Amino acid sequence: MDQVEAIEALLPQTQCARCGYAGCRPYAQAIARGEAEINHCPPGGAAVIGRLAALLSRVPLPLNPANGTEGPPLIARIDEQACIGCAKCLPPCPVDAIIGARKYMHTVVAELCTGCELCLAPCPVDCITLVPRPAPPAMPPAPEPAANRLRYGAHTARLERRASERAALLATRKGLAGAAPGRS
Repeated sequence: MDQVEAIEALLPQTQCARCGYAGCRPYAQAIARGEAEINHCPPGGAAVIGRLAALLSRVPLPLNPANGTEGPPLIARIDEQACIGCAKCLPPCPVDAIIGARKYMHTVVAELCTGCELCLAPCPVDCITLVPRPAPPAMPPAPEPAANRLRYGAHTARLERRASERAALLATRKGLAGAAPGRS
C-alpha cells in the first residue's frame, strides 16, 4: 500500500470537504506531498490526527479550528412538510444518501448518511438539518469508511459519465447544426 492509500484508509471518508479539499483522497494526497497538515479533519478529530501522526512519524497537532470543531457523528434530516422536491440536495450528497425525485418529497437514507453538511447550502427552503446520529439499536451505526469510499467513487464516476455524455451530445448537435443546408 502506498502512502496516499495508507493515509486515506485512516480518514473517515465523510467526503465533507471541511478540510479544504474536495474529498478524503485529495486531502490524503496533499498530506503525502507535504502540502497539508494532519489536523484538518473535524469528523475524524483527535483520533484520526493521532493515527495519522503515528503513521507518518509526526507530532500530533490539535484540530485546526479554521476547519471546524470535533463533535458527535451527525445525520441529515429532511422536514418532509417543508420539502418542495427541488432536488437541489441530491447532486452534492457525496455518498448518494438522499433519495427522491423532482417535485416529490426527499428523504435521507440514515444508514448511508455521513453527516457531511453538503446538502444544507443548496436547499432553498432550509428543510434540512443535521442532528446527532442516534446510537444503536435506535439506528444502525454510521457507515464504514470503506463503504463510504466506494459510494463516493460511484457517485463521482456517475457525475463524470453524465458530463461526458452531455458534452458528446452537445458536440453532435453543434456538428449537425453547422452542417445544415443554407448555412454559410
